[in-house]
Amino acid sequence: MARPLAGPQTLLRTLNGRAILETLARRGPLTRNALVTETGLSRTAVTQVLRMLESASAVAPAGVDRETRGPAAGRVALHPQLGLAAAVHVDGHAAHVVLVDPTGAVRAEHHAAFPVRGDRVEHIVELVTACRRVVAGPLELVVVGIPGIVTADGGIRDDQGPDGGAFKNSLSAGLGCPVRVENDVNLAALAELTAGTGAELASFALLLLDDGLGAGIVIDGILHRGFSGVAGEVMYLPQTPLPIGAPVLGDDVVRDLALGNGRDPELTIDQHLDAAAAGDPAAIAMATEMGRRLTLVAGSVALVLDPEAFILSGSAAHPAMLDAVADYAEQLAPQLPLRFVVSSFGPEAPLVGAAGEAASALRATVFSRLLPGSDRSSR
Repeated sequence: MARPLAGPQTLLRTLNGRAILETLARRGPLTRNALVTETGLSRTAVTQVLRMLESASAVAPAGVDRETRGPAAGRVALHPQLGLAAAVHVDGHAAHVVLVDPTGAVRAEHHAAFPVRGDRVEHIVELVTACRRVVAGPLELVVVGIPGIVTADGGIRDDQGPDGGAFKNSLSAGLGCPVRVENDVNLAALAELTAGTGAELASFALLLLDDGLGAGIVIDGILHRGFSGVAGEVMYLPQTPLPIGAPVLGDDVVRDLALGNGRDPELTIDQHLDAAAAGDPAAIAMATEMGRRLTLVAGSVALVLDPEAFILSGSAAHPAMLDAVADYAEQLAPQLPLRFVVSSFGPEAPLVGAAGEAASALRATVFSRLLPGSDRSSR
């Protein structure tokens, strides 16, 4: 890290403070010597800034380093009650909530199915409240991953139509803090981009099969949401002989495929794929057709965006589905080579992405409060 050569002392302290807070958030407890090495600041600057941060209750002692040779040195860490953020993944059946601190560490977790006739906002508030009983600290913000189209202002468009921001506003009022709503597949793509398979890819499309099929698109290292949030709604891409607007894959499609192949339509996608892996001929026929449809979706995306690879997540990463995709992709390879890889996080990818985004936003919020002007100085 290059050190500023000159400037107002308040600006230097802000820059140095930000460097130390970000380093502690990324690396965890460190000694002063380690902070000098990590930040490139002088020992005097580190000592002065730590004194300022300690007086603001931003950092706290964190034991002694007994692993490094020489005299034992005290370590410092971000204050354990600096603040918390909630990450929430909502699907058609349940909500999964975790509380994270500025380092991204999970401090509490709850998961429960939605009540049959209950309100989903009230249910999420109850889960977050249960988490907050486990760990102390102010709740600064919430990031929610949810199926459906999410507009720039946090409104949701799903099978029930646009909600005009009602879900976001109700949840914010119930929790008493800002709420950010994101499409769940986009959050899964962000998880892969920052800490998963996608970190080594210049561009990729994540295909997540759950209740439906969605895509999270990353181009040149940046998530592409589209002008109105519609980017990635690949479940309705036209496929012969399906009529325009018909879903390509999802629960309803799989029920129809099950009826057509003499299998129980009430079984889940994964149960049919398990049967295919076990050798059931009817289930194999279903897996083959699902793999064909998913591969054609990938081919359509490839012709427009040409991503480096497709990351398969959710039920799309089931071994039986992987085999079916690989078989059909091999048929297309002479005309359109497609590369498929498996998600690093499995079905938890949307929650992992929500937690990462929540921790990042929490750091920005807390550090800006501790170091006024830090956002302006870091531009």
